[in-house]
Formats: sequence, structure tokens, C-alpha cells
Amino acid sequence: MDSIIIGIAGGTGSGKSTFTNRLKNEFGDQISIVYHDNYYRQQDNIPFEERKKVNYDHPDALETDLLVEHLKMLKAGKAIDCPVYDYSQHNRSKETIHIEPRKIILVEGILLLADARVRDLIDIKVFVEADADERILRRIVRDVKERGRDLDNIVQQYLTTVKPMHYLYVEPTKARADIIINSGMNDVAFDIMRSKIQLMLRPLLADL
Repeated sequence: MDSIIIGIAGGTGSGKSTFTNRLKNEFGDQISIVYHDNYYRQQDNIPFEERKKVNYDHPDALETDLLVEHLKMLKAGKAIDCPVYDYSQHNRSKETIHIEPRKIILVEGILLLADARVRDLIDIKVFVEADADERILRRIVRDVKERGRDLDNIVQQYLTTVKPMHYLYVEPTKARADIIINSGMNDVAFDIMRSKIQLMLRPLLADL
């Protein structure tokens, strides 16, 4: 299988997951999704209080070597067992997600386009951007509701690592994107991407 990889990057709270989920809901099992966030490094040897202080918005916090290996496997038609990250524990869990190769592979993450090895594997690069105020508000809501974080920790993390790392590592990668959209709910951008994926899937569907 000659898979096509679509990368969806952008700052925290920009709408990446919204855009990715809309495509997943549209195409279901015809596509596979890989989240760069699941590749945060295992930190069993670091106490919980110290794990809370790690800069998770720096490229070194992610095991991108493993992501590159997994994307190459998927592109070659091989299934992977993707790690699962536990945000409440700031550590990789014992679980894995079995991901089958598909004609279309979506890969999502804030730092996707910061690594040349990943960029070289991505066929279509999408960058989702949003106003900084919107991004921090969305992050607060998400981290409290979905990741079990407290407000003080979220604010401190945003000011000390998230914000400076965004301007240092994330924002500059916008220049690497093929497509830049201003919201995960941008219907025009979604329609364009949906049409593109339908076109790429057409030869496969014709063989069924």
C-alpha cells in the first residue's frame, strides 16, 4: 500500500484536533490517525512532581525517532502499536493503540513540522492557526475537563513553556505548510481537504 500522509500542525488550542476529528468523522475507517502527543517520552524514573515541571513544548520532550519509524512502517503498509500518553500522570501509559495502515494517514501535533525527518514523510502539510487568546482559553478548558489539570498548573505551564516555545518552535513552522487555515471549523478549508482526500481514495474505491 502506497499511503499518503497528511500532517496537521499548529499551536496548542488552535483547532487541530477539531479539524482532524471532522475528517475522521467524514471518512471513518478509510483513514488512520496518529497523534504526535502520544509520543511524549516515558518518564518512569522521574518523580511525579518533577514530571510536572518538564518542558513538554520543547521538541526534546517527544520521542520523534519512534514516530518517524512508525510513519515509515505505515507508509510501507505495516501496522504499528502506537504508545498512549497519560496526561494526568505526565507519563506514557502501559497501553498501546494498534493502528492499521490505510491509504490516507493523518498525523497531528504542534511540533510536527519542526522536524525535517517528519516533514519529509508528510505529503500534505496543514497548519491551523488561531488568535493567542482563543488558544489559551481552549487549552484551559481542555486541560481541566479532559486531562485532570488544575488551573494554577495550566497558567504556570503556559507562561513558562507553552507561550515561549510556541514562538520559538511552532509559529516558525507555518512557513513550511502547504495550506494554512484559521480555524478547525473553517468549512471552506474542510471542504477542500475532504475533496482532496476523496480524490486520492477514488482509485482504491474503484478496485473494490
